[in-house]
Amino acid sequence: MNGSRKLSPQEIADILRDRIRTGDLKAGDRLPTQAELADEFGVERGTVRQALRALQEDGLLSNVSKGSPPRIAEPPATSGEPQPTMVGLAPRLTQAFALPHVRIDVVCHTAETLMIALGESVRQIHEGTARPESIDVRILLPSRDIDLAFPRLVEEEPGEEGAVHQRWLAMRNAQIHVLRHNLQALRSTHGIDVHVAFRALPFTPPVKLYILNQEEVLLGYYVLTAREEEYESQTLEMYDALGSKSLLFSFETRAGQRDAAFVEESQKWFDALWETITTDLTLS
Repeated sequence: MNGSRKLSPQEIADILRDRIRTGDLKAGDRLPTQAELADEFGVERGTVRQALRALQEDGLLSNVSKGSPPRIAEPPATSGEPQPTMVGLAPRLTQAFALPHVRIDVVCHTAETLMIALGESVRQIHEGTARPESIDVRILLPSRDIDLAFPRLVEEEPGEEGAVHQRWLAMRNAQIHVLRHNLQALRSTHGIDVHVAFRALPFTPPVKLYILNQEEVLLGYYVLTAREEEYESQTLEMYDALGSKSLLFSFETRAGQRDAAFVEESQKWFDALWETITTDLTLS
């Protein structure tokens, strides 16, 4: 290691955490001894112990004792019932915001659920229980210029053709403004390096996708249903999806090779959309 500056316990924990994430250290593997880790990183054993304590608190280590090196913990069971977005997203975001550098990539139809789910993470930052150094959020939403697949009127009546689209557009823009304001305010109040960016998709996404710190993907399907909505003194009968009720399926790099490959391919898919066929998102 570079001898000009010794690594902090957090930096050592981040390095070991990355080795677990990438599969260099697998569930059941023993870590090197504290003496071996101290020698590798050029630090005192006390610094190593603090790093291991942080990993233990994150649930990444098991068999922690003075007599032998700890083992990499088995990933938490995720085979239970998937949670609706409004229930399952907020705690996952809270976990993501516990890291020093937060990166959230999202594909969605509107930002309503994300806007609400981020509330707990923002609150913890204001309380001082979460202290990220940087937050980078990128969101892909449908373009205002396309003919949306949904919401769509069940049967169009004269004068209603654009009402559904205008209702969706007003919701999309208002939610973006609030979400961006809430996150960017953290720059002035807490000195966090915050970047929030939006791009417009040339199609209606049939699924919602959240990529959290390149370590977990949450995927949910937009399931269409017929429903009525009041908008500007009109009753609109439309085919639409309630994204807050979409079940989220979790894929984690720690859960094994299959899930790790899904997370990696999801990130490639998102990056490719961001860098190619998407356009600047217009709010006005």
